[in-house]
Amino acid sequence: MKRCICSISLEDLQLELRDAGFQKFRASQILNWVYRNFTLEPDKMLNVPVGLREFLKENLLASFFEIVDISHSADGTEKVLINFKQTGDAIESVIIPSRKRLTFCLSTQVGCPVGCKFCASGKLGLKRNLSAGEIVAQLILCSSIAGKKPDNIVFMGIGEPMLNINNLIKALHFISDSNYFGMAQRHITVSTSGIVKGILKLAETGRQYNLAVSLHGPTDDLRAQLIPDNFRESITDIIKACKLYRKETTRMVTFEYTLIRDINDSPQHAEQLASLALKTFAKVNLIPFNSVSDTEFKPPLKESVTSFLNILLQNDVQATLRYKRGDDSNAACGQLRNRFMNIPNQ
Repeated sequence: MKRCICSISLEDLQLELRDAGFQKFRASQILNWVYRNFTLEPDKMLNVPVGLREFLKENLLASFFEIVDISHSADGTEKVLINFKQTGDAIESVIIPSRKRLTFCLSTQVGCPVGCKFCASGKLGLKRNLSAGEIVAQLILCSSIAGKKPDNIVFMGIGEPMLNINNLIKALHFISDSNYFGMAQRHITVSTSGIVKGILKLAETGRQYNLAVSLHGPTDDLRAQLIPDNFRESITDIIKACKLYRKETTRMVTFEYTLIRDINDSPQHAEQLASLALKTFAKVNLIPFNSVSDTEFKPPLKESVTSFLNILLQNDVQATLRYKRGDDSNAACGQLRNRFMNIPNQ
């Protein structure tokens, strides 16, 4: 497989160009096109000699990224389906505009091994990890579509980021380093279902990325109903890892909590979640489940959502309510990919 330029440092690119007979200063020109003009197409690099453009096509910037679909939602959200020509894999990225900010939601794996029971992304399990370059390439492609950099990046797309932690950390370097994409660390959020080793490894970087943990249940028994055994870790271990993450990075952890009717939306669950949040110095992001396909789970009643949020606030927990964006455009994350790959949705 050809390498992606999105995971090659300036110094390595200079050496590669020199060894191929090109001038080293061309490396800066090329990376400027990638990270400032958001293009992976050599033919658009107008100040780069034709011979070098051909070299890039053959070695580093082959047209293996293909945008095969952009699904538009009434709220302005765009779900981007990206096909990797070399492998035939497809992933999703999401462009989420709002009145004040632009957010990109990026994927880290092709499929997902965790298999949360209410999620379409992991229906057929994991196919492979994305390389660091493929992770960054999503960002470049989405910036090209939007015509500008995002204000925030969230790794909440397809896959479990912490199970691809080495490639993710490498990708985060190119995303946050001022010599490349230059995104502020505090505007990058990494989500996880609670993979402790990954949380600890991300903490070791000492970088101020935001951490979001998808709890979806305040007890181990309840989480067992939603998350299969293979990758489900105990709440005790998750809380311990979150505390260490806050200590090493100074960043407040967020608990993501999808509210599902008659499963995890009772006042007792709210009290239990409040206790965990206070113990961890974490904030809570509530997300009402939005059922748009044939599934056993149902959206919570409006009064249950209001009651749950109020209980958190009454317990002095910093909590917000977030409704999913783009649910009228191929619904949940993973369903656009499933349609492209001819995978029936649940």
